[in-house]
Amino acid sequence: MKIKRHFTAGYASQGQTPYDQVKWITVQVNSFDKPVEAPAHWSATAVEIAATKYFRRRGVSQDAPAEQSVKQLIHRVVRTIRQAGQAQGLLKTEDEAQILEDEITHILLTQKASFNSPVYFNVGIFAQYGVMGTGENYVADVKTGKAVLQTNAFVQPQASACFIQDIKDDLLGIFDLLKAEAKLFKYGSGTGTNFSTLRGRGETLEGGGETTGLISYLEIFDKAAGAIKSGGTTRRAAKMVVVDADHPEILEFIRWKMLEERKARVLLANGYGGGMDGEAFRTVSGQNSNNSVRVTDDFLKKATEGGSWELRARKGNKVIKDMPAKDVFREMARAAWECADPGIQYHDVIQKWHTCPVSGPIRSSNPCSEYMFLDNSACNLSSLNLVNFLDTKTNDLDWPAFRQTVALMLLAQEILVDYASYPTAAICETSHRFRPLGLGYANLGGLLMRMGIPYDSEEGAAVTAKVTAAMHGLSLMASAEMAQEHGAFKGWSENRAAALKVLDLHNAAAKKIDSPWIQQAFAHARTLAGKTGLRNAQVTLLAPTGTIGLLMDCDTLGIEPDFALVKRKTLAGGGELRLVNQSVTQGLTTLGYDAAAIAEIVKHVEQHGTVAGAPGLKAEHEAVFDCAVPPTGKPERRISVEGHLRIMAAAQPFLSGAISKTVNLPATATVEDVQNIFLEGWRLGLKAVAIYRDGSKALQPLCAEC
Repeated sequence: MKIKRHFTAGYASQGQTPYDQVKWITVQVNSFDKPVEAPAHWSATAVEIAATKYFRRRGVSQDAPAEQSVKQLIHRVVRTIRQAGQAQGLLKTEDEAQILEDEITHILLTQKASFNSPVYFNVGIFAQYGVMGTGENYVADVKTGKAVLQTNAFVQPQASACFIQDIKDDLLGIFDLLKAEAKLFKYGSGTGTNFSTLRGRGETLEGGGETTGLISYLEIFDKAAGAIKSGGTTRRAAKMVVVDADHPEILEFIRWKMLEERKARVLLANGYGGGMDGEAFRTVSGQNSNNSVRVTDDFLKKATEGGSWELRARKGNKVIKDMPAKDVFREMARAAWECADPGIQYHDVIQKWHTCPVSGPIRSSNPCSEYMFLDNSACNLSSLNLVNFLDTKTNDLDWPAFRQTVALMLLAQEILVDYASYPTAAICETSHRFRPLGLGYANLGGLLMRMGIPYDSEEGAAVTAKVTAAMHGLSLMASAEMAQEHGAFKGWSENRAAALKVLDLHNAAAKKIDSPWIQQAFAHARTLAGKTGLRNAQVTLLAPTGTIGLLMDCDTLGIEPDFALVKRKTLAGGGELRLVNQSVTQGLTTLGYDAAAIAEIVKHVEQHGTVAGAPGLKAEHEAVFDCAVPPTGKPERRISVEGHLRIMAAAQPFLSGAISKTVNLPATATVEDVQNIFLEGWRLGLKAVAIYRDGSKALQPLCAEC
């Protein structure tokens, strides 16, 4: 990769820095004694997120122990990445290092992209401030690839957001995982595990007794997660529990959160406190994880065509129970209909797109189902804010800016792989060996709205396919170019044939995109990979971008449409944010409305939470502003189930990983509707699907304001 200036070329030659190109103001933020310095173009919400979630609160200096400026936050992170890149030899000259620092600083300041939260929590704490911490994580010896226990937690800090871990079916193995999860939550990361190795209740133990079963241990993990705040802030711990459909306790697992939700509703009805940390939900179990059932093609065929399904013992593979597959499938749909869990993961589809099957199957995912790779691995994420690449003159993306951002964010993430530490030796060594990365994007819904294109449309799906293909093709190309100079990931040789087969699948999909340069990017990546491999086993996925989406002032998160044009978000730790969509004005401009008409429509949105009934709005334009939740009395303004799935299907062929996405349903949806969604996700080749039916949970952190 050749590192060149794009964003900073005009003023760097004049001795100016990216910070000089931004107007700075001071803003008062709750819980801070002194005003916070921030870019003037950042919203109050973005500044509050930076200050309350990411600023280092102690150890910065004797005079000012806490960070008080966004400058400090960005400088701490980017300067440290630069220094690590130089130490690793990825940045070979001082000029290259300075270009990377300036360009990434510009990207973060202008909210074009963002790293995942653990980068802001942890990176640079020692390098820039000298803060020490108890050494409990592992770092990779770059020569041998072996894990070494570090003595200071912040010399090489935890920087990845997403982890997948295995669990051994013995008491010590179970509590080893519990310890590793605690480390991850402490430093702001999330984790997922397939718990199917644990024996079901009543299976025999070596000592002659019987095991208490899967659910008994899941309850312990749930309580532990509830006790730890992610990153030491008010973020909640994030975890995923996956169980295979043939586990002896699969029905108990499917019903677990549903039955606990019922208990919480009874407690709420009898006066116990509500809220995420209220007594009602603290009393019940299962509230601190996302649950998913891993299903095979065979299971789904039997569920739809008729056939029995065998639940098998974990030891000896003995059939414990035989029942109709359709009964298990319906129970999954019924529980999801009632409480939004479990989601579904399609095992055979996931393996089809697996670049490293020789090294093991993909058995689980991170908490939001977008990172899917080998057990005991980690993925560093970053996300592009698509709206900030929109050229309003052409109503298309600024593709040169997009290319530069993809290449440099991926390079920064590559630097973080070896700079970072990991909670276990196994995760450290696997991550070093395979180097998985997860570049994604946010604000797709906002982008389409600003372009005047309905999310729920074929045109919306076409834009989604093009944007995702561009991101993935450029990422593959960057990874292949890094491999030319620095070598392929160490697991490449044994997985070469399978990885190239997956690249061929991506290439075949790219040929359907009406863009010669995107097709050329895929072809170039495939050619280079055939010669020298890829630097990274994975490069892209689509994360939910919750906190960093707010940091980037995104109207919509991840691949989602807007939930509602005006909404309230309950924050972990208390308080709420009122969020008003800022894409409406540009969307109306694109559609040809004049300033006076736009002002009237925007005023109507702020007062009523919807464009429905706005003076002067043409009926044919209402669909552009449709959301996941419709305004009161306007059910036809809800984005359809088909619309949600169409967008996911457009993006999935152009991702290494999967998609964190919710298919929103009205309260009137049926269990059969949920079954059909699960089946359609399978037919469309998705890797995972999650649903949410309005009102199905007593506690809903995001609500439309009408």
